[in-house]
Amino acid sequence: MSRRVPDSCPGVLRLHEAADGPLARIRVPGGRVTPGQLQVLAEAARELGDGNIELTSRGNVQLRQVRDAGALTGRLEAAGLLPSHTHERVRNIVASPLSGRIGGSADVHALVPVLDAGLLAAPRLAELPGRVLFTLDDGRGDVSGLSADIGVHATGTDEFALLLAGRDTGIRISAADAVDVMLAAAQGFLDLRGDDAGQWRLHDIEDGAEQVAEMLALTRGTDRVEIGAAQDIPIGWLDQDNGLVSLGAGVRLGSLPARTAEFIAAIERPVFITPWRSLVITDMDEWTAEQVVRVLAPMDLIFDANSPWLQVSACAGRPGCAKSLTDVRADVTAAVESGRVLPAEPNQPTHQDIPILAAAEVTVAGRQHWSGCDRRCGRPRGTVTDVIATDTGYRQSSPPTT
Repeated sequence: MSRRVPDSCPGVLRLHEAADGPLARIRVPGGRVTPGQLQVLAEAARELGDGNIELTSRGNVQLRQVRDAGALTGRLEAAGLLPSHTHERVRNIVASPLSGRIGGSADVHALVPVLDAGLLAAPRLAELPGRVLFTLDDGRGDVSGLSADIGVHATGTDEFALLLAGRDTGIRISAADAVDVMLAAAQGFLDLRGDDAGQWRLHDIEDGAEQVAEMLALTRGTDRVEIGAAQDIPIGWLDQDNGLVSLGAGVRLGSLPARTAEFIAAIERPVFITPWRSLVITDMDEWTAEQVVRVLAPMDLIFDANSPWLQVSACAGRPGCAKSLTDVRADVTAAVESGRVLPAEPNQPTHQDIPILAAAEVTVAGRQHWSGCDRRCGRPRGTVTDVIATDTGYRQSSPPTT
């Protein structure tokens, strides 16, 4: 599939003109932010934006209503969050958040800075569309289901399956070779793409994954890793393999207030932004972890894996999006707070014929995504009930797994 227009994915240097003002998207390879970087983001959100840090489905962050793009650029550069002006939009790297701390076959976080450095060092890779996604899965299968353009999936302590367009190619590589092969695959995608600026993803090129695999000229076995689209949000108390503790924290609709972010930064521990719009705060002793829960739970961070807030996601809606027919986030918030977001039901039907309902009448069980129009921006992968705004109310649709 080829689109008619070039990729216009926003960054820091090319802002998106949203209905509520300029939006900046900041790439965070592997989702890892240091306490100092989180403090910088919080200050920028409060002083230059709308006061919130938005978490994205690729473990990146966004600031809305940016009032001074130059000042934002300077702050991010000083914090190490903008190491390149030419490659800033292509650093979309998602890694298994718990890797190296809890379970998994291999520690993929060690590969993140190597892959990022390799992207920055290759001038031609600056031509990659801003939508291209790289994933590093430690074998637990949490991020391989995001259908990355180029990914690796651990099949042992020093063996990875190469994934292209979300599927296992049969190619097996070592940890030492993983980054070089991924970068070669990215070059192969650009070779296939040529001058067609409308092909934003490897998925858009017919037989693109097969063609890139052939270009790599590596041995391909017959075994394949089955890749599924799973929502695997690490929430609550998480015992690390080394005796320390991580805390998984859900963030309501992925919008983290600057003040809450400052409290998290003050813990002075590494933080990982997950592709499920949540956080993992790592490397704490038990006493520290207990105090963190006591302070942050009243600030609306979610440590309960059964919270209905973890079942819902939403597009920007009004006033952020001019195409939205309503204030989606206000409507879904009312649905959660009034008890109309229900637990998933066993054998829930995948297709339902439900009439259009007023916002206050919508009641949905299980995972659901609320959208202000038919574009369904931000919709997560997997089996999700769509709650879509129309001119007269909301309609529901539960398509098969994607």
